[in-house]
Amino acid sequence: MPKSQERRGRGQKPTYQLDIAKERIEILLKLAKKEARKNPDRSRRYVQLARKIGMRYNVRLPAEWKRVFCKGCGALLARSRGATIIKCGKCNRIYRCLPRRKPKVG
Repeated sequence: MPKSQERRGRGQKPTYQLDIAKERIEILLKLAKKEARKNPDRSRRYVQLARKIGMRYNVRLPAEWKRVFCKGCGALLARSRGATIIKCGKCNRIYRCLPRRKPKVG
């Protein structure tokens, strides 16, 4: 079956639409990171659009981008106190991350 005619559940989008949504999210997040220093308002708008596309198509943000932008205001996050506490420079929202565990050997 071609991708456009794949069987899918009720209310689910076809896979080709999900692939396009993922590509657009990736492009918008790259642009947002590029514009963060020069045009912070434009950068926040790109993040807002990427999140909106993700919600519409039920697509998660890529893992490498989740900790780069603030979920509250969409601004670029500033790191402080190592990797355990991340603070937004715009809205002062604080994100706490657990340190990664080393895998057990044996």
